[in-house]
Amino acid sequence: MRIIINGLATEYLDEGRGKTLLLLHGWQDNLHTFDKLAAKLAEKYRVVRLDLPGFGETETPRRAWNLEDYAEFISAFCRKLGIQVFCIIGHSLGGRISIKSLSGSILNTEKLVLIASAGVAKRNPVRSGALLALARIGNAAFSIPPLRNLKGSVRRSFYKAIGSDYEAAGKLRGTFQNIIREDLSDAAKKIAAPTLLIWGHLDRETPLFDGQRLSNLIRGSRIEIVEGAGHFVHRERTGRVADLILHFL
Repeated sequence: MRIIINGLATEYLDEGRGKTLLLLHGWQDNLHTFDKLAAKLAEKYRVVRLDLPGFGETETPRRAWNLEDYAEFISAFCRKLGIQVFCIIGHSLGGRISIKSLSGSILNTEKLVLIASAGVAKRNPVRSGALLALARIGNAAFSIPPLRNLKGSVRRSFYKAIGSDYEAAGKLRGTFQNIIREDLSDAAKKIAAPTLLIWGHLDRETPLFDGQRLSNLIRGSRIEIVEGAGHFVHRERTGRVADLILHFL
């Protein structure tokens, strides 16, 4: 289904009946990442999911966005559909947006589920900013003859330090920079909704250490660790994740 939100054609799916669960996907992903999970949750709840701006079939914003832009967009989406969200379920970037939305009262929800959520700084933001700047000017810097042969290896080191998603971000590189620069540690402390964190034990994108730190920041939250699963734990262990969520709800 399609709807226009703040001037952007937005792809979404609306399934099931009952209290509304809003599912937010991660970076360079789309609403179909939740296909199997949504099918299980929709047996008892109304499940709404969308392609975030710049991903899937939803249009890309004309300028670089930050987390607040995404939060405001989700708020406008909910108002347009006239839905009152019972629980937000956010994976990775979707978790970042959820934390930002709830900490600033941009969105309201009774419960929150964070799946392998990003947002807690794990590196020096000044260093990351410098690396991002170097990566942006890398082509020009490495055009100097003495440095030409070093271009590939050094840039790969930059990308390893800041995350390979930057290299693949394309038109969304400005958005990517804005998002990873924001440490949500203080925002997480403001979350009042009962919160469940679900983490794959083998997650390398957002390691378990990040999940444990995030759980310590959110009052009253609890973390469930899924053995043998990685960053896409909701796809790798759908049944287990669905059971955890349904029991929490």
